[in-house]
Amino acid sequence: MADVAAKTISGSEAAAPRWFEVLRRDLRTWLFLVPALAFFIGYQAYPIIRVLWISFTDYQYLTNEPANWVGFDNYIAALKDPLMWVSLWRATLFTLMFLPGCIILPLILAILIDRVSSPVLATVYRVILLIPAVIPSTLVFVLWKWMYNYQSGPINHFLVNTTGWFTLQDAPQWLGGTALTLPAIAVMEVWWGLGYHTIFFLAGLAAISKDLPEAARIDGANEWQLFWHVTFPRLMPIMMILVVLRFGSAMAVIDEYLIFGGFNRDSPTYTWTVFMYDQAFKLGLWRQGFAAAIGMIGSIAMMIVMIILLRIFRTRG
Repeated sequence: MADVAAKTISGSEAAAPRWFEVLRRDLRTWLFLVPALAFFIGYQAYPIIRVLWISFTDYQYLTNEPANWVGFDNYIAALKDPLMWVSLWRATLFTLMFLPGCIILPLILAILIDRVSSPVLATVYRVILLIPAVIPSTLVFVLWKWMYNYQSGPINHFLVNTTGWFTLQDAPQWLGGTALTLPAIAVMEVWWGLGYHTIFFLAGLAAISKDLPEAARIDGANEWQLFWHVTFPRLMPIMMILVVLRFGSAMAVIDEYLIFGGFNRDSPTYTWTVFMYDQAFKLGLWRQGFAAAIGMIGSIAMMIVMIILLRIFRTRG
């Protein structure tokens, strides 16, 4: 009996260090996640929670008075404001203009570049396409604002002086809150992200086995059938990522609207993001609680659409 007890005690003593080693190893592994976790909590989670709290109060930044809890009053006021729905529709309209261009054109370019047989030439094409993506946003805005200039811009110079399609009196007014402002910004955004989006599709094409297209051609498939039944289904995950990411960024655009459209409420660039910024910092009322409610409503609407898009793409995949 003494020998059995001694073996039991020695076994438990041996097991304890093993559990301690496993626990220590796991803790050492989790320590590597502490910087990322701290960054996520401090830079993303806390601001979201803070804005959510502000949206239920009459919080004003430039005042010494404490914020009062108002419940859903800010949300009710925002939903009753016609400008909330108009501004959401303007952002949706811009997204509908932008999304096809950032998917279709990069897809076509990726397929064309993927078929270039010369590695050097294919690399040159990739570098040229990536040039707009590495230009700072400030330079992009200055460049395109000059290009869209009514009097001295090269676009109107071509339309008026080169082709003679317009005169200086009826030349297109690209900026200034006209009906052409949103399409003009959409064209700029498509050009700016063209190389970046093309690289996504090139990565997807590189993952497709070269034997599949060859087998399809042997079976008699033409180029359209090859694309639709072989290439396109295998690019659906890439397309899903691009659609979801670009939808979110297009709906939340604000810098371009402020630069090209300003704070004119009748302008098509006065979307829900500009409406939110205007209420929080420009009008003098400093209605940060109301502005936070506008932001939360817009974010919830975006998340609902993103969930629908994910379900659509997963069903097709």
